[in-house]
Amino acid sequence: MRRSPRTTRWRFDGWIAGIGTASGARLILGHWPRSSFGPFSDVMLERTDGHRLLLAPTRQTADFIAGTYAFDEVRIEPVRVHVTGADWTVTAGPLLDLRFTGGRRGPVGLLLRTVPDVLAARPFWTVVTDPLARLLLGVRTRGTAGAGRREWYGTRDLHLITAATVILQGRHLGALTAVEPPVRFGFGSTPRPPCLVRVTTTVSTPRTPEPLASPATRQPPAQEGGF
Repeated sequence: MRRSPRTTRWRFDGWIAGIGTASGARLILGHWPRSSFGPFSDVMLERTDGHRLLLAPTRQTADFIAGTYAFDEVRIEPVRVHVTGADWTVTAGPLLDLRFTGGRRGPVGLLLRTVPDVLAARPFWTVVTDPLARLLLGVRTRGTAGAGRREWYGTRDLHLITAATVILQGRHLGALTAVEPPVRFGFGSTPRPPCLVRVTTTVSTPRTPEPLASPATRQPPAQEGGF
């Protein structure tokens, strides 16, 4: 975390996985072994009816994420990630059981690996990567977020996801599909093909007092249908 007289910069270093399902629900996993809040993981999910759900492990991380992106519901759940080779297992209390497998690097991943990590992680490098990301992947790597914040995605690697199983509230969400339509959590989305992206995310927040949480931090009763 870096501070200046006007802004504070928060850094999150890890992986983002974007997954679509045959049910129409789409989800994004953020796995952050190193961050301004310490190691943690979170899951953002959008149902077919547009309901946007955040699962985060602590009130502090939930408030920060909900102040940066937009959600209809925020729940505090122990999001746990276990990685064995290319296989990932993700659980979020009794709500979510996610398993997926990362495959080969595509052409974009090979291109990203040619850039030194120290350069790829710098916010100014997104001046170069943002036009390319829009052209090749249909996503953005820089822009504005909620509450006067700015955000930069320093992408460093990309692997296609070859298989995934998602069980939410005991219901199987169906086969792996493209992440379509795009999720609506903030300015950034995830590539249409399911993929696992190595990324360093930087968020700049104003130093003036502000509520970190969005009005959606209440936790209504879990809904059984609609996913």
